Amino acid sequence: MATVTLLSYTHEPQKLIAAAAKLCYSPVGVQELMDGLTPEKVDKFVSMLESIGHESPMEHVTFTFAIEGVSRSFLAQMTRHRIASYSVQSQRYVKEMDFSYVTPPQIAQNEQANAAFQECMRACGQYYEQITALLKEGYVKENLASGMDEKKANSAAEKRAIEDARFVLPNACDTKMIVTMNVRSLFNFFAHRCCNRAQWEIREVADKMLALVYEKAPVLFAHAGAPCVRGACPEGKMSCGRMEEMREHMQELKQQVDGQRK
Repeated sequence: MATVTLLSYTHEPQKLIAAAAKLCYSPVGVQELMDGLTPEKVDKFVSMLESIGHESPMEHVTFTFAIEGVSRSFLAQMTRHRIASYSVQSQRYVKEMDFSYVTPPQIAQNEQANAAFQECMRACGQYYEQITALLKEGYVKENLASGMDEKKANSAAEKRAIEDARFVLPNACDTKMIVTMNVRSLFNFFAHRCCNRAQWEIREVADKMLALVYEKAPVLFAHAGAPCVRGACPEGKMSCGRMEEMREHMQELKQQVDGQRK
């Protein structure tokens, strides 16, 4: 199961956004603006900004997450959100012997499909080890012949070997990453990935990310989530048709956070 941890975020995120927006229309300095922003004024102003879609001041605030126990398939989807910063565990430098992997719930629930899936994972691991060993043997000989000592020859050979052996690893192979997004990018991310039409794994992670940021900035993220949370579904004929269910889901998610905060 995916785990999501909020590692860090911009100090007083809602206050900073309010100050950035007010500065555009104020003759006074930044510190005077900040000093005059009471919690009540911040909440009222940020709510207004969020309701009218004035999002550029929100780019000043970022949230950084650790995401673990997700698949390489998830990674391919996640990195399509380009206005973000990613640091991902490398299969080029990290050896994947006895690798962990993500089993899709629908496969796990089907006995025959699950048996075939588990056998496939075992086979991938076996081929990975076999190809790594075969390539490493040749690279060690090359390295020794070039004058490397045995320790360095083995280390360098293994790095070269796993660089190509990783091509047999499946999309299910798990990975971990650190991700930083600003608030504007998070709104876009949640709109796409909290949607019921999003793939199950990234939807699960998006929900967990939303719960974490909502806890820190509840006014700012009050209406964040799938587009149908705050209006009509934009998917047209592709709509899941479950708007009320989605709204209830998002409401429950945020109510759980509110309950934990009290």
